Amino acid sequence: MMNKIYPRTGDRQTVYLNAVIDDPQIEIGDYTIYNDFRSDPRLFATNNILYHYPVHHERLIIGRFCSIACGAKFLFNCANHTLRSLSTYTFPLFYEEWQGDRTQVAEAWDCKGDIVVGNDVWIGYEAAILAGVRIGDGAVIGTRAVITRDVAPYTIVGGVPARPIRRRFASEVIELLLRIRWWEWSDERILRAIPAIQSGNWVQLEQFACGKADN
Repeated sequence: MMNKIYPRTGDRQTVYLNAVIDDPQIEIGDYTIYNDFRSDPRLFATNNILYHYPVHHERLIIGRFCSIACGAKFLFNCANHTLRSLSTYTFPLFYEEWQGDRTQVAEAWDCKGDIVVGNDVWIGYEAAILAGVRIGDGAVIGTRAVITRDVAPYTIVGGVPARPIRRRFASEVIELLLRIRWWEWSDERILRAIPAIQSGNWVQLEQFACGKADN
């Protein structure tokens, strides 16, 4: 994709995220957007990816065509004070004060792994995604939801902690969408398929996937 920051002329609240992030531990797919009406959206890595320190080497992976609303946060492992200890105080972090071993600083936190977001995921206003969570393709994360566990593809979740509300489509439609993976098609093919996608015409979209609607 071309190195373009703003999808819309005159709109400085919305950015293509992969054009404004250069951290090798953060991978953002093409056409994924972030909107911020309170701060500069180009500061997403600073303002929205939190506790993402080098000690755990964790990654944030977000797929293509995702939509991320203002204030959504991704909280990584250094926010997880270890619960193995009898105290939640991070003694290993303050090794100088407590005569600890600098090489054991990571013992201050429980490491739950990377955050992985699929393709075509919509993350609502001020939602929080916690370390170790995987969100499936096509999922919808409700406003101010706190995601503490994995989210199945094409499932709407909400609440604190978030719980499934409903699936977006019938099983056969979800299976089709996961099989054809339209977000991996060429730009030209997606452009021709937009009417079918927008109208919910999954039969026609399947024809595009089979090449029957390309002529």
